[in-house]
Amino acid sequence: MRLVVKIGTSSLTDELGVIDATVIAGVCAQIAELRRDGHEVVLVTSGAVAAGVAALGLAARPGDTATLQALAAAGQSRLMEQYNRALDAHGLVAAQVLLVPNDFVDRRQYLHARSTLTRLLELGCVPIVNENDAIASHEIRFGDNDRIAALVAHNVNAELLVLLTDMAGLYTADPRFDPTATLIDEVQAGDPLLEVNAGTPGSTRGSGGMVSKLSAARMASWSGVRATIAAATRPSVLVDAVAGRRVGTTFQPSSRRLSARKLWIAFASHVEGAVLVDDGASRALVERGRSLLPAGVTGVSGDFAEGDVIDVRDSAGVTVARGMALNDAGVIRQVAGKRTTELPSDVVHEVIHRDDLVVLV
Repeated sequence: MRLVVKIGTSSLTDELGVIDATVIAGVCAQIAELRRDGHEVVLVTSGAVAAGVAALGLAARPGDTATLQALAAAGQSRLMEQYNRALDAHGLVAAQVLLVPNDFVDRRQYLHARSTLTRLLELGCVPIVNENDAIASHEIRFGDNDRIAALVAHNVNAELLVLLTDMAGLYTADPRFDPTATLIDEVQAGDPLLEVNAGTPGSTRGSGGMVSKLSAARMASWSGVRATIAAATRPSVLVDAVAGRRVGTTFQPSSRRLSARKLWIAFASHVEGAVLVDDGASRALVERGRSLLPAGVTGVSGDFAEGDVIDVRDSAGVTVARGMALNDAGVIRQVAGKRTTELPSDVVHEVIHRDDLVVLV
């Protein structure tokens, strides 16, 4: 089996943001066991920013992008030192791979990433993936590595995605505040995975939380990949997940399989605005898979540019789809409600082309 494992900052570091070598050693020991059993493992890790905070002796994680990027650069090498040491103890070689979301949007970059990761696995390495935070323009944001892990699982045709966190899995409510909350063992592919109350974001040391993990689980499901959210501290959690034993919450794969580009549009992109559409346009998108035309647009929200990702909302205000705008907000406002024959010659006929649109309902 080929699997992708993601471990978050809160699981890797202590309250001061110092990397916990014991946790890394435990995860790497399980990876080594899986490798001995013939499985291939790609590890997606967070923790570079937190490690940089500790290395520079800062009292708390800052909020500005420039400092976060600098801290990621300082912490990434320290993070890899720990993985190199832990995997070397089992005769395994770690291979650092730094990615950004655009690597999954651009087709050439996507194929190049696949080729690199696949070749590393063939050579017997353990790819250690992290977001390229140090040079990303604005990608350090809520839960990126959860989503990147799901995109990596799609990229390498993994059968399983394991999201390790500081909670036992998905609960009916936030167990930190609701003592009656119970663990959800399994979520079927048809369930509304993102509509469960997942609580607030995680610890102050990381950028994710259960909401981002639910998004990643849905991405995996829509890639035909089984996903599991489980506690990093659970003994043999990876080995048991591969064996199909009950660990945390398991999300069953869907028969619906999106391309990596559409997965990014749906779940990993910044949403910069929205268009409101009438009932006819909504049905055309949801039921017939059509492109969105100006004639069906009844309103525009936000100040987005051409190429930005925007939501498509029906007459009730429900987001039914998401896609990349072919014109900026100003142009769409001017042509909203107009038929194709009424459009100026220099205006693209579609608001969103169906190739760049994902139905979310």
